[in-house]
Order: sequence, then C-alpha cells, then structure tokens
Amino acid sequence: QVQLVESGGGLVQAGGSLRLSCAVSGRTFSTYGTGWFRQAPGKEREFVAGVSWSGRNLYYADSVKGRFTISRDSAKNTVYLQMNSLKPEDTAVYICAGGVVAGTPRSSNYNDWGQGTQVTVSS
Repeated sequence: QVQLVESGGGLVQAGGSLRLSCAVSGRTFSTYGTGWFRQAPGKEREFVAGVSWSGRNLYYADSVKGRFTISRDSAKNTVYLQMNSLKPEDTAVYICAGGVVAGTPRSSNYNDWGQGTQVTVSS
C-alpha cells in the first residue's frame, strides 16, 4: 500500500548540485522512517542518508557527510536529498526507501522501495 516515487535525477558536472525528491503515499512520517540508498554499476547497494520516524535522528554515510542533506516536508509527504559538491563517484541510481522502523543505515529496517532515479556526475 506504500508507494515511494523519486524524481530530480539528471546529469550534472562535478561540483554541481541536485535535489532529489521522494513522494510518499500510504504512510505519514509520524509512523514512518525514510532513507536514501544508491547503487552504482558493478557495486552493491549502499546507504546514503536516512531520517527516523520522529525526524530527530539523522544518519549519513561517511562518503557524503558534509555534502548531502536529508530533509522532510510533512505537509507534502515528501522527503528530499540535497546533494552538493557532487563527484563522479556519486554517479548511481538513487533509491528512496522506508519502513516503520527505518531511518538508520540498516537495510533490514526498510520494507518499501522506490524505483530509483539516475544521477550522473561528469568529470
């Protein structure tokens, strides 16, 4: 019953910025944690950023800390990932995910997954 739809991906040059959006339906943030994962060609899916159901706990992968920011707009039921200072290594399919106890880097806490949006960073 839960659906997550990502948007905002695209092609940018190194050093540029993008903001990804994840529209969530079927759940409210008061009972739902969300996060972003990414998967690059030839690599395993990895955690990027997450926010707990309370909105008080934020988590970031070391590789993006200081460059990426996760946020929520409860009125719009939307989660955002602001990505600054993008690097070619950030090129991947970015996937929005959620769950009742999600938000942490543990993928086992995520039960619902979006289709993903492509982010390509050129050098």
